[in-house]
Amino acid sequence: MDNELGAFLRSRRAALEPAQVGLPDDGRLRRVPGLRREELAQLAHVSVDYIVRLEQGRTRRVSRPVLDALADALQLAPDEREYLFTVAEVAPAPVRRPARPEVAPQLRQLLDRMHDVPAMVLHRGMDVLAWNRGAAALLTDFAALPVEHRNLIRLTFLDEQVRSLYADWPRAARECVAVLRMEAGRTPGDPAINALVGELSVRDEDFRNWWAGHQVRGPGN
Repeated sequence: MDNELGAFLRSRRAALEPAQVGLPDDGRLRRVPGLRREELAQLAHVSVDYIVRLEQGRTRRVSRPVLDALADALQLAPDEREYLFTVAEVAPAPVRRPARPEVAPQLRQLLDRMHDVPAMVLHRGMDVLAWNRGAAALLTDFAALPVEHRNLIRLTFLDEQVRSLYADWPRAARECVAVLRMEAGRTPGDPAINALVGELSVRDEDFRNWWAGHQVRGPGN
C-alpha cells in the first residue's frame, strides 16, 4: 500500500463517466475510461497539478475540506468515503486569507477622479477589486460579472473581447499563467486560486499546455 491513496483516486476516477457528473461530451478522444484529471480538478475545485501529485504519491497530507470535495466529486459511497479518509494523511485545514479584501473609500474616489485613464485595483491572483469607467469601457462591464469572475487572468483566456485587445495574445497569456503559477505556490490550498486553475485547465488547451511548463513570474516583473 505504498501509494494506496493515488491508486484509489485513479480507480474511482476511471469508474465515473462525464455524463454521470453533469459534464458535457467535449468531443475529444478519451484514451482511458472515466474522468480526466482536469475534470476531477474542476469538480473538486482544486488544481490539476494537485490531482497529479496526489495520484503519483508526491502529496500525502490532505485537508479535510479537500478530501470532502474529492469524495463529493467522485460520488463516493459512505464506505468509500471512509476508506478515502483512512488511506490519506489528513492535514489540518489551512488558514485561509480573505478572498477579496475591501477597497478603502478614498481609493475608490481616486479611481473615479481618473477620467482620462483606465484604472483598476488588483489583488493577488489578479482579482479585480475596483475599477473606473475607463477600465469598464476598455475591458468589460465588471459590475455585470459574478464576483468570482472578476479576474484578469480568467478574462484573458475566456473572454473574446478581452483577448482581442492584445496585439500579442500568446505572450500576454503565457505571462498570466506564470503569474498564476507563482501565486499558487505562495498560497497552496487557496480555494479561489485552485478553482481558477481547474476551470482554465478544463476549458482552454493553451492554458493546460503552458501550466504544465511550470514557468513562474511575479506580477509587475
